[in-house]
Amino acid sequence: MNIKTERIDSANSSITATISKADIEQKETQLAQAAAKDMKIDGFRKGKVPTHVVKARYGAKLTEDAKNEALREVYEQGITELKLDQNMLIGEPSVKKFDESGDDIEAEITIATRPEITIEGYKELIPEIKKPKTTKKDVEERINEMLKSTAAFSKVEKKRALKSGDYALIDFEGFVDGEAFQGGTAKAYTLEVGSGSFIPGFEDQMIGMQPDEEKDVTVKFPEEYQSKELAGKDAVFKVTLIEIQEKVIPTDIDEETLKKLLPGEEAPTKETLETNVKEQLVTEKLGKLYQEETKPKFVEALVEKYEIDLPLNIVEQEMDMAFRNAFSTFEKEDIEKYSTDVEAAKEKREEYRSDASDSVKLTFIVDELAKKEEIAVDDQEVMQTIYFEALQSGQDPQAYIKQYEEQGLLPAVKMAIVEDKLFKKLFDEK
Repeated sequence: MNIKTERIDSANSSITATISKADIEQKETQLAQAAAKDMKIDGFRKGKVPTHVVKARYGAKLTEDAKNEALREVYEQGITELKLDQNMLIGEPSVKKFDESGDDIEAEITIATRPEITIEGYKELIPEIKKPKTTKKDVEERINEMLKSTAAFSKVEKKRALKSGDYALIDFEGFVDGEAFQGGTAKAYTLEVGSGSFIPGFEDQMIGMQPDEEKDVTVKFPEEYQSKELAGKDAVFKVTLIEIQEKVIPTDIDEETLKKLLPGEEAPTKETLETNVKEQLVTEKLGKLYQEETKPKFVEALVEKYEIDLPLNIVEQEMDMAFRNAFSTFEKEDIEKYSTDVEAAKEKREEYRSDASDSVKLTFIVDELAKKEEIAVDDQEVMQTIYFEALQSGQDPQAYIKQYEEQGLLPAVKMAIVEDKLFKKLFDEK
């Protein structure tokens, strides 16, 4: 077996080899002999099955395994000659060539390693950031929202119809195809009409109802609804309006109200509340500014400034993922076209190369900057992030975490947290 290696750049290497077909045949024989020791075939005692019988019955599989074994040897010898440690390798090796047309087999394997990165002067690329201001009106509006959220409900005694902005105390039961479904029933549920918290159309159809009135509300679950069993389905909810409620918002903030709004303060005052709210608003505005303006500009500058040898197999994987994600959004004719026309699909996939390359480059840049800035994220922080995400979406946290684990998404979540912490630190310093 003749092997040659080449370092294409700091992130990619090539291993080429000439494998004799006699070597493949020898490996087939060795595999057949090993299999014969434990194989049971009628007419032969265990361990006494002739090699030629094993070859006759399992020839195609033996040939495939022999070729794979030969490629494994090429790969292992290649990385030894390249003096690469396993922890330097990234992604899976790619078999670019396996030509059996000649007397010998010509093979080529490409492998990727973590690229060499030198990043200096990155803080100079951060755009100017003006700390956002907040007005007295902003503070008053936020305090009113807080008062509204903590205010108690009271029954509307005046007999009138339900309108947007009211709080409706309701019983309801949902049916799909005439059958009640799990999670579609509630008693004495308080719903803010007009909040958009229920399925589109539900709250609108309730407007005009009178207390003690019953009504069938017909809706359609969104196609992207979290429950796959209900997504896109038509449903009927039998709704009973028990009473109309409203929130009585206090006009004067007394000591008891201050304690509700500032549970951590020993001696809360209105001035403390206003200061805390102002700081919270500034933090929120700053976060929005970071995410919507500062980060995109900084990322664009980083990708443009630094040249990095990119692992080609990782770029290809990123292109595959982008193409798969976009596929379902294509028009029906395009889906049929790319499903049957291989060359057209390849051409379309190529359109994602530039963005995929930028995405991979940014990943390595962020990783290097995180080391420089000593940003660390442990596994517990990753699990907590996924846990709270599950709670917010109303899903079972343990099942949600398991789903992430099975799909191999934990590294991506960790990288996203690292990126958020890194950019926040850099922008805060700026």
